[in-house]
Amino acid sequence: MDTDMGLPRRLPEWAADGRKPETVEVRERNVLSVRLDADDRLWCDERLVGLAELHAVAREFVGNPEGREDLPERVATEVPGLGTVEVTKNHVILLSCHREATYKAYVALQDELAGVYEELRNELSRRRWGQDYADLAPARRQAVRMVYPQRVSEETYGGEGGRP
Repeated sequence: MDTDMGLPRRLPEWAADGRKPETVEVRERNVLSVRLDADDRLWCDERLVGLAELHAVAREFVGNPEGREDLPERVATEVPGLGTVEVTKNHVILLSCHREATYKAYVALQDELAGVYEELRNELSRRRWGQDYADLAPARRQAVRMVYPQRVSEETYGGEGGRP
């Protein structure tokens, strides 16, 4: 039987005293802007793209395998079980979805982005331990997540309470 797994997302910290959460400054090179408009068109850094092109762009963005200056900065990070690894730990995919976009388009977009992380994690897992990410022991999965942290920030726009 197939079951819905949901979309793993980390919610912002809740402030019990009602204060607004702390704003974090992110360098422009560390942000990939993805927008789903009211007509279910997909935009990546203000350029119309399809899901396959978004996949390729997001994959290169998250991994920055060549250390390009226009992609997220790579930071030497000590990862248990892997040693010191260059990681784009400060990257963020900023996902903006119009309130009138269809749920089908939204889910397809989420699946594509999740697929990028799954692909990168599987490649590292196979290279290092000869198994898929899902088959690793919990400590090894945690190490792979440190190399490829899933960092997607979402906002909704359009209509009541949104921007034009």
